[in-house]
Amino acid sequence: MSLAPGQDTRAALEALLDGRFSCRAYGPEPVPRERIERALALAQRTPSWCNTQPWQVSVVSGDRLARLCDALGETARRGEPERPHFPFPEAYLGIYRDRRKVCGVQLYQSLGIGREDREAARTQALENFRVFGAPHAAFVTTPAELGVYGAVDCGLWLMGFLLALESLGIQSIAQAALASWPDVVDAHVGLGEGRRLVFGVAFGHGRAAAPVNAYRTVRAPVAEAVRFVD
Repeated sequence: MSLAPGQDTRAALEALLDGRFSCRAYGPEPVPRERIERALALAQRTPSWCNTQPWQVSVVSGDRLARLCDALGETARRGEPERPHFPFPEAYLGIYRDRRKVCGVQLYQSLGIGREDREAARTQALENFRVFGAPHAAFVTTPAELGVYGAVDCGLWLMGFLLALESLGIQSIAQAALASWPDVVDAHVGLGEGRRLVFGVAFGHGRAAAPVNAYRTVRAPVAEAVRFVD
């Protein structure tokens, strides 16, 4: 979404945070290069540990993206074990399991997928590796030697990038799934020696009429996430 002239800072930020969502259905039309570069320039203002700015971003489009998606999808269909550079969560317990379950139920309900329809669920899961039909995907890496702090800085960059895209009327979704097989991504993109893949971001023009783009996840109240220690 674009911000109207005269909006104050707080209202502008609220509009971006309220408007942004994880888009899972895109039209094929590409985003003009100058708008992508504008979003990337805005995200470069992200703060980082000691101003290291560890993120390196590969924006993949066109035939190269199509070939990469085919390779990732085939790897997933073969059932190869995931081998991310940064380990995925060991388990979701308690409230985190509950929140994850609600998110999944909302997703499948929006698509009309029943609880027992495992084949449809698997087909939808494979959409991750087709980047949900988006015309662009960004792959974000950090130097291996920076460890978790480099990954945290990339997470900060991610939020800046998502909000920058939203401000330009471009929809997006952050995807851990795209980091499942870094060697496959590297073979098609060239991530660079000593780099570790943190995540991918699909982006483009979302299809407003797609039911999967209609549902919204909820957020816990502040009281559940914050405590004040005086």
